[in-house]
Amino acid sequence: MSGDALSQDPAELRRRIDTSKAHPARVYDVFLGGKDHYPADLAAASAALSANPRGYLDVRHNRDFLRRAVNTLAADGIRQFLDIGTGLPTAENVHQIAQRVIPDSRVVYVDNDPIVLAHARALLTSGPEGRTDYIDADFRNPAEILEQASKTLDFDEPVALCLVAILHFVEDEEAYPIVRGLVEALPAGSRVVLSHLTEDLNPENIRAVQRAYTERGFSFVLRSRADVERFFTENSLALAEPGVVPVHRWRADHAAPVPEQPDAAFLESLDHIERVRYADINDVTDADINVYAGLGAKA
Repeated sequence: MSGDALSQDPAELRRRIDTSKAHPARVYDVFLGGKDHYPADLAAASAALSANPRGYLDVRHNRDFLRRAVNTLAADGIRQFLDIGTGLPTAENVHQIAQRVIPDSRVVYVDNDPIVLAHARALLTSGPEGRTDYIDADFRNPAEILEQASKTLDFDEPVALCLVAILHFVEDEEAYPIVRGLVEALPAGSRVVLSHLTEDLNPENIRAVQRAYTERGFSFVLRSRADVERFFTENSLALAEPGVVPVHRWRADHAAPVPEQPDAAFLESLDHIERVRYADINDVTDADINVYAGLGAKA
């Protein structure tokens, strides 16, 4: 963990945490079956699920895309990862996936949510041959991210930049320049892993979810396929097959982890949001998904 993050005063950290308002990272944690959230986050997730009862599939398949992408990159020999907008620690973090394939992989996580910082030590459980680090920094400050990341990553060697479910929180006038600045710093052979919410696929569902979140204080930019492709084409990144596609169709391996199932009586006792953690996401259909995903390579 970076020294600045480690030295964060506990009282200052508590001051930064606003439990009265929903936060995207913590709402995401609800859908992934985590425990690091507050009533406001649970209420936002529940409202979104009421608006779109199969909406948890966006979140869970977005996470499963990250699993497939990291496996793909590690199999291709990529051993350095810069994961921006990390979110709360959960099962199968990037370093766990990568180090199974390449034990000496190095991973730097970046987020600016104090809740993520409070739990960041769970992201630092690197295998003995590899290394992990955590940077407490804002996505809107790529220069700081790159400076801090260079303490762990070697920018003379390929790096996989992971921008998974983060760009839809940033307006165009910031999003495209930020990505450009990050990609320019990457050496040849690097990769960019990206996923993004869209209204192209099932507009009625995602707009209902958007309204539920907007009412609770945060919103997101829904970009078209062409707009998502711009993050690759404007940075001269060669899109890997199958291009920018709905997230569940990006090199699907039908191997999404199936949660252990409780007994029927217990499952019946849970409300709709609590049941999400036990759902098998392998029954996904095109009508369920509102996320694009893609992977690009820098020549």
